[in-house]
Amino acid sequence: MTKKAAKSKTTGKPTAATPPPTRTTTEQSLRDLQKAMEGKNFANTAEANTFLQALLASGLAESLLDNVPLSFKDEAQELAFDAMEADDDAQAMKLAKRALRKDPDCVDALVVLAEIESDSPRKLIASLQHAVAAGERSLGAKFIEENKGDFWSIIETRPYMRALEQLAGLLRAEGINLDAIRHYEKMHALNPNDNQGVRDPLLGLYLATDNLEGARNLLQRYKNDSMANFAWGRVLERFLADDLLGASAALSKARKANRFVELYLGGKKGPPKHLPEMYSMGSEEEAILCVDNLAAAWAAHENAVLWLHDQIEQASAPTKKAPAIGTRKKPRAK
Repeated sequence: MTKKAAKSKTTGKPTAATPPPTRTTTEQSLRDLQKAMEGKNFANTAEANTFLQALLASGLAESLLDNVPLSFKDEAQELAFDAMEADDDAQAMKLAKRALRKDPDCVDALVVLAEIESDSPRKLIASLQHAVAAGERSLGAKFIEENKGDFWSIIETRPYMRALEQLAGLLRAEGINLDAIRHYEKMHALNPNDNQGVRDPLLGLYLATDNLEGARNLLQRYKNDSMANFAWGRVLERFLADDLLGASAALSKARKANRFVELYLGGKKGPPKHLPEMYSMGSEEEAILCVDNLAAAWAAHENAVLWLHDQIEQASAPTKKAPAIGTRKKPRAK
């Protein structure tokens, strides 16, 4: 149940005040609403939406849920949500272990324990692989195949998708690029809408591994993506395709999308210790996230970096002002 000022359903302890919504609490709310609507035979989507709006307006969703018995799997997920929002590792571990006693394949609980207990990237990778396997086992191969293409809209898939994203990101950070690509591609196939934004690191990995076909397909699929990551990715893709005119044209567009990126790629600024949590289009925060996705790809191609340095020097060089027509200087008198 979503955390509230009264009592937590799993811990039974009162909370001081209603906390601001997080991704976890938002997902809990969506699960709650879905459970309140179970067993209702709606004639169409409009009828279901009408019921949902009336439920929200009346404030009856909470009382309805109090009468809905939770399965062990549901109880485990509630405990996992509380573990993810816990104030310290000891409490998080306690809640996660309680969740796993109810459902050994509870993915979020497995991830919580993996993050607390792993003392090296290698161990964390192994634990996340175990969590991903548990998610696939819990969802079932038939369910995964039948719902491919619209995965994120089904609330039950999200713990699995989160674990998959975390595993792919860690593999990328450790330079295990081909395995990272394989997981990102799986996520992309399951959810082409890309609610998790995996196309950004995937583009960087394609370019880092010289998979230009993969990069082009991704750039084409999201050709209307106007964010910095794809704009600067296009620059490198055109350079690697030996299309210098195209690379120069792409560079001009990329600078308009985000002028801060070349400061980092060109070595004028160093990356911060921590990635920003929020950004806006064209901001330096967006540039930092873009560079995080693409820096390894640029670094893997020294000629591209040298070319970019030349472009930066040319752009910063002062331009000589040509004399105006009809203003030729007269020779000095002897």
